[in-house]
Amino acid sequence: MRKPLETLEQIKAYRLAFIFISALALVLIIFSGTMLGTIEFSVSEVLKLIKGSVKGELINQVIVNVRLPRILTGVLVGMNLGVAGVLLQGLIRNPMASPNVIGVNAGAGLSAVIVMTLLPEKIEFIPLAAFVGAVAAAALVYTLTRTSNRDRVVHIALAGVAVSSLLKAVTSGLMMINSDILDITYSWLMGSLSGRTWPAFKTILPYSLAAITISLIISPKMNLLGLGDEVAGSVGLPVRFYRLLIISTAAILAGSAVSVAGTIGFVGLIAPNSARLFVGSDHRYLVPLSAIFGGILLTLSDTIARTVFQPIEISVGIITSVLGAPFFLALLYKRGKERSW
Repeated sequence: MRKPLETLEQIKAYRLAFIFISALALVLIIFSGTMLGTIEFSVSEVLKLIKGSVKGELINQVIVNVRLPRILTGVLVGMNLGVAGVLLQGLIRNPMASPNVIGVNAGAGLSAVIVMTLLPEKIEFIPLAAFVGAVAAAALVYTLTRTSNRDRVVHIALAGVAVSSLLKAVTSGLMMINSDILDITYSWLMGSLSGRTWPAFKTILPYSLAAITISLIISPKMNLLGLGDEVAGSVGLPVRFYRLLIISTAAILAGSAVSVAGTIGFVGLIAPNSARLFVGSDHRYLVPLSAIFGGILLTLSDTIARTVFQPIEISVGIITSVLGAPFFLALLYKRGKERSW
């Protein structure tokens, strides 16, 4: 009788160990990212900086004031998008869901473009406008599906697609009308961490801490929702409350990420599905690992974007799209093959 218990304990130990190792890998990737760039530094130079034995030199200015805030901002953006993706996938019960499903990216993009085109003198309000637009789009999708009881998750997905299409059409119209700033708006919509300093990090930090903490707390409830609304309701889970909480949390995570980095795609798809391969579908482990994988993915992508094509720096959103498109097609093929059986 003890063998199954030992097996469960071994599975738990493996999952926790893998999460811990992944966290260490993220730290090493952050450390490596600080060394790479137009000006490269050695391991010993960075270690001296950490020990505080380097002050007022070039390395201090480059790493502390330029690279480190950019990298840490990217880590939080990746974590937010990864966790937002896993929350929506759990809610809709579809591994192909992402923040795009609830219109977050489209809402943030439209709000940012409105500020850029109609209020160019208020350019400093772009992060706030993008965040408000993201949350408003998610709220609209939820409101449109609030009275639906049957196939609620299907209605959320359909409403999200419809709202996203409408908002993207309006965004494209504004960009074409104001073609003189097309390059600026296009760059923002592609997603970029270029020029992100400590203010950007401080902007996203409180939202990341609060929303990821909430995600970890509600992760056991996500497992119940994965069994279906009727089953979850039969054991006393307030399904509507948790559905609203999940959508709101995902909107805050994705909205805050988009507000500081633009509309970066595919991270919310790649990170959760990659994490699922290693720890399964238990959200108690899937949520933290998705956060770590999201941070790793975006940090690596941004490092590639700013180093491989020197002296030209490309948008990190281009790198994630190059990685995400084949990943999405592979996932689509896999699901189609499974259903064919």
